[in-house]
Amino acid sequence: MESPLVEPLVAHLLAEMPERRAWEREFPRGDPAARRLLLRALMNVRPPAPLDPGFLRDQDALLGAERDARGVVDALALPPAPADPRLAVWRGDIVRLGADAIVNAANDALLGCFAPLHACIDNAIHSAAGLQLRDACAREVAAHGEGWRAPTGGAALTPGFNLPARFVLHTVGPVVADGRPGEAQREALASCYRSCLAAAAAAGLRSVAFCCVSTGVFGYPAEDAARVAVAAVRAALDAGSPVGRVVFDVFSARDESLYRSLLA
Repeated sequence: MESPLVEPLVAHLLAEMPERRAWEREFPRGDPAARRLLLRALMNVRPPAPLDPGFLRDQDALLGAERDARGVVDALALPPAPADPRLAVWRGDIVRLGADAIVNAANDALLGCFAPLHACIDNAIHSAAGLQLRDACAREVAAHGEGWRAPTGGAALTPGFNLPARFVLHTVGPVVADGRPGEAQREALASCYRSCLAAAAAAGLRSVAFCCVSTGVFGYPAEDAARVAVAAVRAALDAGSPVGRVVFDVFSARDESLYRSLLA
């Protein structure tokens, strides 16, 4: 979607980061799609720092228009799982989900993905939410003191800013380098789901949409991860969690089949 807001936003970020001006050769003027990619790439690499109110106004207008163009999917309106009305499966882009919170598979720096245009969910969520999300994450990190890294299996809650979700739950999943998770890694993954539901409950949230935590670049095998996820969520809900709707958001047909089979 072409927008007259893109060029002023690009110009502002290039003025902040003149070392990135060489990127303009890769994203030529006159190509709206390329210029929008340049804006996303610049947003991806901008470190947390005070944000100009005029920039935020234009950024929010652009991201809000893109959110509306994508369409918002109501988490509460999704068909429930046949055997458990508290659960649902949805295949699609998690940044479209209108839930109280969506879950971001973060890294332990907790500041989002700094790789320009990377295809990970961390990058996608930060790109759709806006630069305020990185600043909110930076405040969370600073509150824990210098050198702090987010622990595996924990959860941190921030606003969702320009997402249709009101909040984002950031969780760091275990890394499985050899594709064979052990019990410690299974427990760490289960802790991600428990911690997110506990943080949601503490904030009074009632609907949470989970991505497939750790199954991307962290290497956790999808089938094992799906079993851990469903078991952990069911156990938390059965133990009295006030969260009334949990959506398992998937992006591939294989993952959708896995979750629908587990929830049948």
